[in-house]
Amino acid sequence: MSVQAIIWLALLVVLLAIELLTLGLTTIWFAGGALAAFLAAVFGMDLTVQIILFAAVSVILLIFTRPFAVKYVNKSRVKTNADSLIGRTAVVTEEINNLAGTGQARVAGQDWTARSKEETRRIPSGATVKIQAISGVKLIVEPCGILEEESAAHGIGQ
Repeated sequence: MSVQAIIWLALLVVLLAIELLTLGLTTIWFAGGALAAFLAAVFGMDLTVQIILFAAVSVILLIFTRPFAVKYVNKSRVKTNADSLIGRTAVVTEEINNLAGTGQARVAGQDWTARSKEETRRIPSGATVKIQAISGVKLIVEPCGILEEESAAHGIGQ
């Protein structure tokens, strides 16, 4: 076996090991390219052909299999940490007023700094809000149901 074949085989093993450790579909496409280059080296093809095969097979696998992998692999992956809060409801513990830079909300037993999605909207303490996003360590929220209707009827938060 040639030195080039051994190098491609070592690269293949390293890429597969990384893939097995991360399970993130990060290097599998390049492992396919390394396999193609390894086979080219075993059959005595020139280094230029090996490199072109590595690049071409890697790109082809990436283009044609990544969309499938993203859509169907790890589909049941559970959101963790802050991502799991988006879409949940929280209770305002300190009036949210973006202009004054105040506001806190409690969700899942934890207090978070909170800001209204609408810059000029004030949300009173005790209101229920829906978490729309997380920006740094701040919840970006908007009022739930009744508060929105009451706010519109009474001019609150306008």
